[in-house]
Amino acid sequence: MPERVIDIRGLSKSYGLVQAVMGVDLSVDRGEVFALLGPNGAGKTTTTEILEGFRDRDEGEISVLGFDPASRPLDLRRRIGIVLQSTGVDPYLTVRETIEMYSSYYPSRRTANEVIDVVGLAEKRDARVQKLSGGQQRRLDVAIALAGDPEILFLDEPTTGFDPGARRNAWQIVRNLATLGKTVFLTTHFMDEAQELASRVAVIAKGRLVAEGPPSTIAGRQRMAARIVFRLPADTIEHPPIGERLPDGWWELRVDDPTKPLHALTGWALDRGVSLDGLELSRPSLEDVYLQITGSGEGNG
Repeated sequence: MPERVIDIRGLSKSYGLVQAVMGVDLSVDRGEVFALLGPNGAGKTTTTEILEGFRDRDEGEISVLGFDPASRPLDLRRRIGIVLQSTGVDPYLTVRETIEMYSSYYPSRRTANEVIDVVGLAEKRDARVQKLSGGQQRRLDVAIALAGDPEILFLDEPTTGFDPGARRNAWQIVRNLATLGKTVFLTTHFMDEAQELASRVAVIAKGRLVAEGPPSTIAGRQRMAARIVFRLPADTIEHPPIGERLPDGWWELRVDDPTKPLHALTGWALDRGVSLDGLELSRPSLEDVYLQITGSGEGNG
């Protein structure tokens, strides 16, 4: 049976008259990469900070590695790693010196060289922090969080402001963490990031969980209609047996099961020597589902 390392029941938090989190229930098992996905202001950071013990809750029961984070036990602090949206480290230390300094605070630790390799900073191990690029400094943030060999790593919006190359590098770091058996609790508002990294996703909007499950099935995504699109040559006289005509020679069809319609379409095209330019079969992306279930998506905190 999977070992549950995070358990939340009925979590609520308000700031004055604003309800940031309302009755959230979720759990995370050991070794999972779990993504809490939602638009800015949906309640992701509030939920994460409560789990980390940095913010008190109004209601609900929470267990992180068997501890209530509100009591801020030292034993819990030693077993979790945190990567905040922004951090500050001594710019004049080297990468290796920085990691060694932070690892000295923990009774259990990984060697600086091992952590440096995991986050992909081997070529920068003796570089000063002030000489690192933005993406490299973010990798250092992850390295610092790993210095105490944590069982759970909290990553709050880890790639905000990254260019595409830096985001891909960050994704590889998360994959490396998974191979080490780490549990990763990730918050993000990037749909592709959640789909690429997480084994399970929860979508939060306006303080409430509105969907939860593997990225491929969330909100019934596997059951949503598939989309077939294709374009016919301009001189095609006969209409195809399926589809609705769109501008510029394009045709579209939405079906639950595309097998028979595709067979009929390709058979018709082969019999008549007609090309099906741009033929594509797709199901709704996680982004499509996300926009559908979050609506306007603006949250409260």
